[in-house]
Amino acid sequence: MDLREYEQSKFAIAEILRSASACVPEQTTTLRDRLQPLFARLAEDRFNLVVVGRFNRGKTSLMNAILATDRLPTGIIPLTSVITTVGYGSKERVVLKFQNSRFDQEIPIEALPQHVTQQGNPGNVQRIATAEIQLPVEILRRGFYFVDTPGLGSLIAENTLTTEAFLPEADAFVLVTSYESPLSEEEVRFFKAAFSSGRRIFVVLNKHDTVTLEQRGAVLRFVSEQLNRLFDRTPPPLFSVSSIEGLAAKLSRNQARLVASGIAGFEKDLLSFLLKEKSREFLLRMCDRVREILCELPETGESAALRLHIGGLSKQFGGEQPDEFTEPTTMSIGAFPDLHVLHTCEICTRVADKLWDFQCKYQYDIIVNRTEQQRFADRGGLCPFHAWQLESVGSPYGTCAGYSRLLDRLAVEFRNLGSGAPAPDIRTRVRNLVPSEKDCMICNVRDEAEREAIQATAKRLEEHKARALKQLSAICVPHFAMLLSVVHDGELVRTLLERQAAVLQRFSEDMQRYAIKHDGVRRYLASEEESAAAQRGLLLVTGRRQVNFAPRQTHALGGDDISQGRQS
Repeated sequence: MDLREYEQSKFAIAEILRSASACVPEQTTTLRDRLQPLFARLAEDRFNLVVVGRFNRGKTSLMNAILATDRLPTGIIPLTSVITTVGYGSKERVVLKFQNSRFDQEIPIEALPQHVTQQGNPGNVQRIATAEIQLPVEILRRGFYFVDTPGLGSLIAENTLTTEAFLPEADAFVLVTSYESPLSEEEVRFFKAAFSSGRRIFVVLNKHDTVTLEQRGAVLRFVSEQLNRLFDRTPPPLFSVSSIEGLAAKLSRNQARLVASGIAGFEKDLLSFLLKEKSREFLLRMCDRVREILCELPETGESAALRLHIGGLSKQFGGEQPDEFTEPTTMSIGAFPDLHVLHTCEICTRVADKLWDFQCKYQYDIIVNRTEQQRFADRGGLCPFHAWQLESVGSPYGTCAGYSRLLDRLAVEFRNLGSGAPAPDIRTRVRNLVPSEKDCMICNVRDEAEREAIQATAKRLEEHKARALKQLSAICVPHFAMLLSVVHDGELVRTLLERQAAVLQRFSEDMQRYAIKHDGVRRYLASEEESAAAQRGLLLVTGRRQVNFAPRQTHALGGDDISQGRQS
């Protein structure tokens, strides 16, 4: 199981809960009320990874290495009692939450030292409770949540109390020490406090790039001996790393350098614990609680199927063993790292802009230009969709001035048909008076603008593959099909398919996360992407309404008929 599979498991449990809700008799309100806390628990679930250590141990550098970013400020001395957290956000920002106040303050990340250091905020006179750093990093989106606590080495007693108060919230602790002076007195005291909490502890010896291999071995032996004395049972795992080297390796995508930095091995063990122990326990507990409710439902085919389903999930989660974990480093950047900044379909946008410009001009032309009024009448006007769209950008005056000649022409046609034409001819000729997409001038503008946009996008992708892929928007499925029809590079087609699948999966996950938070009455936890997921998902599948309104006329892009299977 990796992080994505863990999240998909929570989605599966949420689907069972929704189906169970539909099976609850209307009069059984107490049973229905018991479902909402389960949704809330799914919505709130996250991995709290508490990072502790003295100043200058490289705590922030370690977090930067894990997150594959250099945006967390290093070198600051957080000697106030402010807890700094790092979680997911659709854009980079810092939110300050104050004691005894519901009003938050947003600041740029560069201004963080002014609020969490003793120099910028002496004695925490600003009364800040937490500083929440939000970053658009994939591992954080999957539920990781870093907590940087003050306390170790601080002269302020309140800082130590703040750190100790957070112990119950942790899923795991990462104690960061370094080769300069490993295992200080404060770090030993922390071990004793953390050990009593029953939480898992990981010990990281940072900065191994600053010592020789011989010195590294000597320090590792010393720390191991100290840990063996401190713990009666198996001591916590010890990792030798270089955070600076690990970050550089991730940014340059150098796997060999990443392994040599020690970060890859640390991440693997950390994920193995969180996914094979913590998450497995959470999923099994959720299955048990859901099964209790399902057993109280009326006996129907649906409720029996739900009990069978939750039983299968429970068996699946219970059967997994910790040694099955083989994910090398899920925290590394994926193939498409910038999906969080995707704009809506660029082809839809270009076509919509051209349609808007044309309609604004055209609605004026059919008011003042008699020749254009006559052409408009001779064509039979516009298709029904664009007739109403033109009306929306015009005015009652414009509609009256532009359409009156068309109505006069239709009146003459109907009068002539009624003066003696055979009935079969009447029906055929009346049908021919109704404009289709082929007759509609705005439909023709749409088709031409679409051809130009598709060709331009394909050309850019084929000439500048890597850069163009990085800049590509979330192409809607209708336009994606059209785009593939004019891309002739087979390798590029496969890359585009892989990227489109990743985009669809990402939007689906955002929609499912929002749905769970809605069911759990936890919508305030939703990110900007999740809050906009409904509209973003529909735009991805169907494209813009004013562009993908009807089947295209048959037009060849690279010899293919792209009107087949279009959105109507």
